[in-house]
Amino acid sequence: MCRHLTATACSSHGTTLLLLRQPAFRFDAVFQGPLARTSTMDPHMQTRFSIIFAALLLIAGCGEAPNRKATFPVKGKITVDGQAPGTAIRVECVPVAGLDTKDPTVSGTECDPEGNFEISTYQQGDGVPPGDYVLTFTWQEFNMMQRQYTGKDKLNGRYSDPKSPTAQKVSVKEGTPTDLGVIALTTK
Repeated sequence: MCRHLTATACSSHGTTLLLLRQPAFRFDAVFQGPLARTSTMDPHMQTRFSIIFAALLLIAGCGEAPNRKATFPVKGKITVDGQAPGTAIRVECVPVAGLDTKDPTVSGTECDPEGNFEISTYQQGDGVPPGDYVLTFTWQEFNMMQRQYTGKDKLNGRYSDPKSPTAQKVSVKEGTPTDLGVIALTTK
């Protein structure tokens, strides 16, 4: 008996989805055991169900990408009390004009142990949409069990409020990468 596979491919957001369908394939024939149920569904009904299910997957997986704003690279280096931090410090961009309610974006990153960072919006290191921002910095321990930052901010909250007089301001211009140079933070 010859069986044919039907393949359907869909590409969306850089991911390819490949659906394979084998007509009238019975899973209960593969998984025999005390808990296996035999199918009472007509093979033609199984085929129809498979086609409908595949169509729903294609509709869900092949939607258009959301409108993305153009982003431009923003990088810098953090020092704390004149030294490399040794652990990650969170860097977040807060728009001066407030959050765009039509097409909101969230931009931020963490520095490496040497203090280097590249801010991301949609993907690693892609940058920030043009505009004026205030950078906030938070230095806490990452709790692996809770999968979040916890504990006291080692910078004593000095750089976590975008309205603080110590807030670092940055203006991202269209078409131009932004190098913030060294940003000197203190724990005192």
